[in-house]
Amino acid sequence: MTSCRHVAGARERNEVNLFAEMGLPAPLVKKLKAMGIEEPTPIQTHAIPHALDGNDVMGLAQTGTGKTAAFGLPLLAQLMEMRGKPEARTVRSLILAPTRELAGQIRDALMPMVKDTPIKIGVVVGGASINAQIKRLERGTDVLVATPGRLLDLLDRKALRLDATRFLVLDEADQMLDLGFIHALRKIAGLLPSERQTMLFSATMPKQMEEIAASYLTHPKRVQVNPPGKAADKIAQSIHFIAKAEKPNLLIELLDAHRDELALVFGRTKHGSDKLARKLEAAGYSVAAIHGNKSQGQRERALKAFREGQVKVLVATDVAARGLDIPDVKHVYNFDLPNVPENYVHRIGRTARAGRDGMAVAFCAPDEMGELKDIQKVMGISIPVASGRPWEKLEEPGSKPKGRGGPRRRSRKPGGGKPQGQGAHAQGPKPAGKPGGGRPNRRRRNKPQRKAA
Repeated sequence: MTSCRHVAGARERNEVNLFAEMGLPAPLVKKLKAMGIEEPTPIQTHAIPHALDGNDVMGLAQTGTGKTAAFGLPLLAQLMEMRGKPEARTVRSLILAPTRELAGQIRDALMPMVKDTPIKIGVVVGGASINAQIKRLERGTDVLVATPGRLLDLLDRKALRLDATRFLVLDEADQMLDLGFIHALRKIAGLLPSERQTMLFSATMPKQMEEIAASYLTHPKRVQVNPPGKAADKIAQSIHFIAKAEKPNLLIELLDAHRDELALVFGRTKHGSDKLARKLEAAGYSVAAIHGNKSQGQRERALKAFREGQVKVLVATDVAARGLDIPDVKHVYNFDLPNVPENYVHRIGRTARAGRDGMAVAFCAPDEMGELKDIQKVMGISIPVASGRPWEKLEEPGSKPKGRGGPRRRSRKPGGGKPQGQGAHAQGPKPAGKPGGGRPNRRRRNKPQRKAA
């Protein structure tokens, strides 16, 4: 393995290529230079030397920090040293990703690096023909990028083997846990040889991640470049406190100010995203929507049109919160605040890419105050207010709290604790001058629920 000779002993930056100093092979360094990449990002600076030395690596960093090259470059460097072709139905290196979009993006990022080499990169994801994927796997694969569900389907059909896999990468591992892939990851771990090199990259470290890390990694080198929950410095954030019914009108008003710039709008549900996309289309915008109910072909066409500027507004669920790398996205709108606070950071990370500036605008309805508090706690900041006032501050002094922290006998009603769906705040800025009394409470609790249905 290459010695860990990296930046610490480097000469002046303008006299040496830092990728070469890390020990990457000259042909790979030359390809990076042709791609316009001459200086590593912080995560690459810390992770690549450890990986080239053959160590397992646990990397903590947000999306958009150059993680794909952080694991891709040392992986390809070591594959270039291997002779011969992979055996039929075997996989020399496996990269697991949580979504189809991220899997495709990883492949697209690695393809220029293997141009004019015998290394072949394959992708297997759901929503595409499994028979065509089985056919391609018959010849053996140097680098396979896969989503866990489709990989298990192919393993069940004996379409490939993992007993010869020398390298494994888990990208956005925390999102794989969020999407319920914990059992799939456990099963895949049992099919891999113990003698392998593993790299795990994650934006956060939930408790279950410790179990995954223990199952997959052996004495890993831990590298971290950004504290979890920290957004890019060049993202200008703001929030509007607004009633749920008024959100579409405000969004259209804000979009109207930059019709020629790309905007990514995040909704919470698939149905809600489709409904919002139709409203925006009726308002004269070129718009597309992507979510889990869309076929792979529909999602790829929507992303291609958005990336090329044919579509100016993309409405998406959290399927696009990570790994979506479209440098020209100038605006991100959180039409609905996410239930998982860390997803807010991932969502707004779709703007301000590659050193650019970006704007992230959030809408907060009365029943989303709990989500907002969780987001600001994770980020350690208060998001600047663009309009309105925080909903809890609209209560009159001495009035009973509306659905949050009220008397114990009301604690199990829908508005209690963290808001879910339409809670007691759903009436928004209506005067809180009717404290107590059974009938007003019933109105506050029931009417919003019928309206949401």
